[in-house]
Amino acid sequence: MTPQTDPVVETPAGAVRGLRGASGERYRGLAYAATPTGAGRFAPPAPHPGWSGVRDGTQPSPTAPQPARAFGRLDMTPYFGPGWVPGDEYLSVDVHTPAADDGRRPVMLFVHGGGFVTGSNRAALYDGAAFARDGVVLVTVNYRLGVPGFLDLPGAPRNRGLLDVLAALVWVRNTVAVFGGDPDNVTLFGQSAGATLIAALLATPEAKGLFRRAIIQSGNGAGAFTPEQARRVTTAAAAALGVEATVESFAPIPDERYLAILPALAGLDLRTSTALDPLAGLSPFSVVLPVQPADALADGPAADVDLLIGSNTEEGHLYVLPHGDLEPTTSADLLALTSRIHPEPEIALAALRTARPDATPGELRSAVLGQALFTAGTTRMAQAHARISGGRTHLYSFGYRSTALDGRLGAAHTVELPFVFDLADQPWLHGDIGLLGPGPAPAGLASQVHGAWIEFARTGSPGWAPYDPRHPEAEPLGG
Repeated sequence: MTPQTDPVVETPAGAVRGLRGASGERYRGLAYAATPTGAGRFAPPAPHPGWSGVRDGTQPSPTAPQPARAFGRLDMTPYFGPGWVPGDEYLSVDVHTPAADDGRRPVMLFVHGGGFVTGSNRAALYDGAAFARDGVVLVTVNYRLGVPGFLDLPGAPRNRGLLDVLAALVWVRNTVAVFGGDPDNVTLFGQSAGATLIAALLATPEAKGLFRRAIIQSGNGAGAFTPEQARRVTTAAAAALGVEATVESFAPIPDERYLAILPALAGLDLRTSTALDPLAGLSPFSVVLPVQPADALADGPAADVDLLIGSNTEEGHLYVLPHGDLEPTTSADLLALTSRIHPEPEIALAALRTARPDATPGELRSAVLGQALFTAGTTRMAQAHARISGGRTHLYSFGYRSTALDGRLGAAHTVELPFVFDLADQPWLHGDIGLLGPGPAPAGLASQVHGAWIEFARTGSPGWAPYDPRHPEAEPLGG
């Protein structure tokens, strides 16, 4: 029998060769925009000029400049990926499809997390084999991070990383049909920073008509910086670099220096007379908007988009346990943190202590972080979307408790991802420092969660009743 040859697909930009495997076909490193270099790093994404001949789509692309990132005792390599892999064409997508034919299958475009400073579609957690196996065309996207992506620099458009994702959506609209996808049935989904970008896109007029459905996993519909907060970060960055805060001054600076100043931007006090810090000091970057996405949905495509949204029950554990901060946290530490993110911190803590009288300061710290970073913004976004969309909102709460870190990691931030991508049985996610811990994942949970995401992409319903603000219970997953 003659072995199958690698598939070649003709796209609007040129021909590309992929790989055919048991789950379908995979095409990697497809540029959706031109290479951003020099001053171009602070410009809107420009159309890619295309190529002649057959492009090699069998290898992953470079990644956006980013710092190496460790997470205490927890191995988060499957989440962060390889870090910075230098190269020009990192504004790219990977496509995993059952077949590059005329199938018009549901399309899902995934936007990775990483605090707006790290991450890529090369992370092991984002393998799309299970989506292709189940009849979906999965697209995963890289976008600009850190200073090039999100520093609010005079003379440059805001939110360039967000504009990159918008450009990738346009690429999907124009290209995905040749990979067997339906450009009229696109689900945009993402986690953490990626989910917060999706929240912003739901309020972005230019995104109208580019996607039919959205999934926000542990994002924040109220996680944007105000322009005043963003200016504080810009001022600190310019001072650390020793230059004026202009595109002309920033253009010749190499990416390595942008990464080197990130520690100087950590922990900035972003509290102003009108806003608290929506990210609790965990990242100096976010989308920059005058109005929070949850309060501006009428401006974008949200009313016409089905939304699946939720968070994990112990999100804050990821920011406390791996670094050994649970036991050492004092009441003074807890008050200082709460003061960054709550207008009445002592009242908020009193209510929390009443609800959890036996909780230690470290456990309350985790709860405060989870509520501020994810749960409150998720609830606000679900309520806002339900008001304007007419029953097209579905809410979930993911509760499976990872046994990592001596059984204590719990239903922390990111723990749902192996179940969404149906990878929970992979050995590299297990062991005491693996994301899911030493024990096996519960039988059937990955099929349940992954299946709900697939069904939502196909029909707009994950299999449970729409969210009702009068009865706001979330669908429990894995709890």
